Amino acid sequence: MPWKDDRVIMKVLLLKDAKEDDCGQDPYIKELGLYGLEATLIPVLSFEFQSLSNFFEKLSHPEDYGGLIFTSPRAVEAVELCLEKDNKTEGWEKTLKEKWNTKSVYVVGKATASLVNKIGLNFEGENCGNAEKLAEYICSRIEFGSCACAAGGETTELNPRPTGKHFIAWKIDSLA
Repeated sequence: MPWKDDRVIMKVLLLKDAKEDDCGQDPYIKELGLYGLEATLIPVLSFEFQSLSNFFEKLSHPEDYGGLIFTSPRAVEAVELCLEKDNKTEGWEKTLKEKWNTKSVYVVGKATASLVNKIGLNFEGENCGNAEKLAEYICSRIEFGSCACAAGGETTELNPRPTGKHFIAWKIDSLA
């Protein structure tokens, strides 16, 4: 094992995609370094969006939905890619964003919330932490409707079930 200042440095493999914090460093590498570990990042997953044109077609018709649910940062990335493709940002800024902001927009997690904020949507639910808790949160606020669910790289089960008060019947379109 390598040595540094009379200490053994343990090398570890970190199997994840690199993410940068405000200082331009992956937070895992930074934190592990504080404990004397030298981490090497190895991305183990690859991802490709399959249906961006279908996604944008649905995103272009907010009148067909009662709301929008973002389950991951990757779902927001899908919206951004749709807007960049064929220069659709102007249409988003002029009308679509405003129309979606009249609907309920929900997010899972603070990272997703931050990205949804950047595309100009008002949202709620960021403190729920997972799909099950978000479904409970949504059930406590609405009684019926349909939502477009922008799911990212993994399949997320977000299907509100009966609660003590009422049952919500949703049409959920998975868009990304």
